[in-house]
Amino acid sequence: MSLHSTLDPKAFGRVAVLFGGKSAEREVSLKSGNAVLSALQAGGVDAFGIDVGDDFLARLNSEKIDRAFIVLHGRGGEDGSMQGLLECAGIPYTGSGILASALAMDKLRTKQVWHSLGLPTPRHAVLTSQADCEVAAAELGFPLIVKPAHEGSSIGMAKVESVEALIAAWQDAARYDSQVLVEQWIAGPEYTIAVLRGEVLPPIGLGTPHTFYDYDAKYLADDTQYRIPCGLSAEKEAELKALTARACEAVGTQGWARADVMQDASGQFWLLEVNTVPGMTDHSLVPMAARAAGLDFQQLVLAILADSVEARG
Repeated sequence: MSLHSTLDPKAFGRVAVLFGGKSAEREVSLKSGNAVLSALQAGGVDAFGIDVGDDFLARLNSEKIDRAFIVLHGRGGEDGSMQGLLECAGIPYTGSGILASALAMDKLRTKQVWHSLGLPTPRHAVLTSQADCEVAAAELGFPLIVKPAHEGSSIGMAKVESVEALIAAWQDAARYDSQVLVEQWIAGPEYTIAVLRGEVLPPIGLGTPHTFYDYDAKYLADDTQYRIPCGLSAEKEAELKALTARACEAVGTQGWARADVMQDASGQFWLLEVNTVPGMTDHSLVPMAARAAGLDFQQLVLAILADSVEARG
């Protein structure tokens, strides 16, 4: 499938760019959405923005919408609920469908699917009590990383090296999510790999002086390093791309997605998660990978939009 859209911009009809919303990632979504909206309009698409709030159903009924470009990060936009609503309304949309969106948003169940297929992902446990923290510490050892199971953008995440720190991090993460995940810390480089219209784009190697690639490193810091080419040998890069393709296929992603992968000291890759509505800000990784594949930002958003025509039009 070609990465480039060959459709006349007018063929998309009236496109609603959905952004903002109420999730913990609202601020990132506002930046992403405005960037996408500007690029679509500059590309000749009849696009307008909707900051998804309490009046969204009324807007859906009152506006003429031929298709939707979803740039809602996190819950309410990336978890299958918006996808289901749009399907009920008969409005084609960008990105993954209901099942893949819901599955990818749930880090625990994504890991369970990967485990079932023999795909490598760090050992983990679910925390619901102080006793769970003590058991996880004994079984997994330290260091560990704590994550809310349904948040993105590294919100609520923490690296811990003691039972006391684990309990405190669990309590903090539980403010965001009733289900908290803890997994083995993989020491080594991190890679992020975008998939667009069935093609795996050049992997990006990430470097940060932070403990891990956290919210600040993702969106605010100027000292985060992005490596394209990623620094792997041709053989290892091919292995990483093949693993990403299998990981996304297992979840059932469509259109576009981005996988996050760690590599340990022995060279083994470990799958962390898949994002079905990745960031599209000036710090974002999918636009960076697309540039390395020869697509500018405008061509990228048109390609994502074109896939909504072919997948569900």
